[in-house]
Parts: sequence; structure tokens; C-alpha cells
Amino acid sequence: MEPLAERLRPTTLDELVGQEHLTGKGSILRKAIGQGKIPSMILWGPPGVGKTTIANIIAHTLQVPFYTLSAISAGVKEVREVIEIARRQGHAVLFIDEIHRFNKSQQDALLGAVEKGIITLIGATTENPSFEVNSALLSRSQVYVLKPLDEKELLQLLQQAMEKDEWLGSKKIELKETTALLNIAGGDARKLLNLFELVVDNIQEYPAVITDKKVMDIAQQRIAIYDKGGEQHYDIISAFIKSIRGSDPNGAVYWLARMIEGGEDVKFIARRMVILASEDIGNANPNAQLLATSCFQAVNMIGHPEARIILSQCATYLASSPKSNAAYMAINNAQSLVSQTGDLPVPLHIRNAPTKLMKQLNYGKDYAYSHDFENNFAAQEYLPDEISGTKLYDPGKNAREDELRRYLKGLWKDKYNY
Repeated sequence: MEPLAERLRPTTLDELVGQEHLTGKGSILRKAIGQGKIPSMILWGPPGVGKTTIANIIAHTLQVPFYTLSAISAGVKEVREVIEIARRQGHAVLFIDEIHRFNKSQQDALLGAVEKGIITLIGATTENPSFEVNSALLSRSQVYVLKPLDEKELLQLLQQAMEKDEWLGSKKIELKETTALLNIAGGDARKLLNLFELVVDNIQEYPAVITDKKVMDIAQQRIAIYDKGGEQHYDIISAFIKSIRGSDPNGAVYWLARMIEGGEDVKFIARRMVILASEDIGNANPNAQLLATSCFQAVNMIGHPEARIILSQCATYLASSPKSNAAYMAINNAQSLVSQTGDLPVPLHIRNAPTKLMKQLNYGKDYAYSHDFENNFAAQEYLPDEISGTKLYDPGKNAREDELRRYLKGLWKDKYNY
């Protein structure tokens, strides 16, 4: 018997749960599918949110040849074979799952066919396409971002499963508690449905009463294998990142080993450490970002198996480094302020004045050039008048940022209350 998630896979947009911004009434993707004129596209989002389902719905809806390849198993040979078939047929749609796993030569093999309209490409990826898809291919594709399903949508899926699936319909199921199911699913529809099926199958009593305790007991017993393409992928990387953030190099290197033994992409691991180096360490140790960036570059050059050594050095260094999320919080604070206050005008004195007219309008007037003053500093306002004096960056409480705090206070005195 197929897994529950496959048995319930939608075949029309009306059956799809979630992604209303892309597939709801009047949405751009629904219009394109309805008109039968879809562009080449990259569907970017976490696992289990509908990327493959949307591709399948397009296949059912459009009256054109439709081919599917998996980037895990297909190579340039398979890509060229599909392109040749499409050339003979005049046109075809090609869906490539996990397109981020294609290397440059494999992606380059697609480019000419996409440019000439021989194929319409639909790529699915869990990774940021800006990093993993060639810029030339990306520029010829629309990128659609899919979101994790929210609690209401996940509950809707559970209800549909109990109503539509024949096997579940033969059981008397009482959903007494759903918190554990939803927490483990983490917005992943496939994970939710397959876990739900596993739980129901392992409850011997009748009726099958679903409680949080039963879900956790069964999940901990049965979901323990690392799957780089599925359920454990994000759980293990989460444990890895949290170990580094928590300053535990033992935990970090253990979860690193789990990923390496599971065949995880070394670039994926290294990229996460680059992000962490700024988000969780930042100015507490600026060298952390340098090492993480060097690590990412090095594993690209070295590859398996020696990349594991480079990853281990970086992971243990980051875990052992002092921590600060001050830079991360600063940009969050600034973006929140921008969303609240809108496009405030740039103060005249710090505007650019490349023309005579701009100078006549007082652009750049009274600007104090910092290097003309003692200590290369001139006290002047750099924020719009409406938010003058707002503090967005609050240095963390660590040796390096204590120095920054003292330096800023020496410059600005009490202006920002550092």
C-alpha cells in the first residue's frame, strides 16, 4: 500500500491545501495554469509543502508531454535524452525534483533548451536557488516561494485524511490531542500524514484514540534514521546548529558525523555555519565569519571525504566561540521599524548632490565629512527626523562588544544610551 501522503496527493488546485498566495483564486500561478501558458519556474520551499504536487497538477492540467527527473539519480545523459524527445515533439514540460543537487554541467545542459522554448522547466528545491541554481538558468525562470503549512491547514489535512482515505475510514479514530502531531510535522504535510498513518497503525485498541503521549512514544521509536531528502534532514541540522549556538563542540561534532554518515551535502552544512557565524556569534568574534566563509570555499574545492575534517574544524571553533546575536537582532529591529514607519525621507544633509540643481535644493548642505574632524568623527544625525535617536544595535555582553560599546559611548556620549 502506498504511503498515506501519496494516496491523498491532490490532482487539482482546488484540492491543494495551503499556498493560497500562489494557487488560490485569482493568483498568478492559477491564472497561468488555467491559460495553459506556464513559464519555466523554480518552486522553492521546505519539504512537504506542495512543490511536487503543483508539478503533478500542471502535468494533469496541461495537454503537453510531461517528463520527470530526480536530480539525485539523473545525470546529463538523462537530461539530454528528454530534451531530444521534446525537440521531436515540438515542446515538453520537464520537472526536476531537488534541482539544487544538479551540478553546473547538468544545469548548463538545460539552458539551451529552456532558451529556445524546447522545454518548460519546473524545478523543485528546498535550498535557496540564488545559491544553487545557475544565474543564467535562474534569470529565465520565475521563482515561486512556498510556505510551511500553518496549524489550520495541517488540521484540515488530518480531517481530509480521515474522510477520504479508505484504510483510515475503516478505523474509528478519535483525535483527542494534536499538538505533538503538529509540532513534529513542522509545517510539512507529507511528514504529518505519514506520521499520522504510523501512529494509527501502531495503536492496537479500538477506537484509536490519538493523544500527544502516544504520538511521541511511537515517533521516538520509529523515526530515528537520517534521511537527507526527507524527515530527518531538518531535525538533524537543527540539532547541529543548536549545539553550536549552545557552545557544545561535542554535540556539534556528533550531529555533524550523523549528517556526514547520512550522505548530506557538505555545502549545505557549510552554508548553515556561515549563517550561524553572523546570527549567533557576530561581533563577539568577527573571525568566526571569516573561518566559516573559508570553510564553505574549502569544502567546495575538496569534496568528500576530506571535507569532513574542514567541517569539523569549523564546527568545533564556532561552538567554542563567544556568542552574540546583537547583529541579528539589529537588522530585525531595523526591518521592523521600516515596516512600521514606511519610506521616511533621507535627511537633506546626507543626500547625494551630483548636480547643480540638487545643490540648489540643499542636497548635502551642512554635511560634516567625518575625516575632517578629530578621531575621524563628527556628531550629526544619520536617521530621518521622525526616528532620530532610535537605538537599533545594542552590543552584546562579551569582551569584544564591550569594547565596541565603550567606543560608541565615547563618540556619542549618551545619545544612544550605550
